[in-house]
Amino acid sequence: MEELAARFAEVLEQVATKVRSFTVEPVARALRLAGLGILVATLGLSALLFLFLAIFGALEIPLTTAGALAVIGVVLVGAGGYLWIKRT
Repeated sequence: MEELAARFAEVLEQVATKVRSFTVEPVARALRLAGLGILVATLGLSALLFLFLAIFGALEIPLTTAGALAVIGVVLVGAGGYLWIKRT
């Protein structure tokens, strides 16, 4: 009788392990990847913001604020025009 109880406990443990491998582990992996994706996106956007501010500050030294904004505007409009041409 004890052998039957031990075998039944092993079967239950195997079933629980199999169910966990099909349900919990993929969800945990997806949540981990989503969290890392959010972290990478936040750090990337912060880096782009600081790069933009550094370029603006470097342009503002020899030019005025209006001149620096004009240069950045021309670069952005040029990039947008290039992408518009490449689109068609």
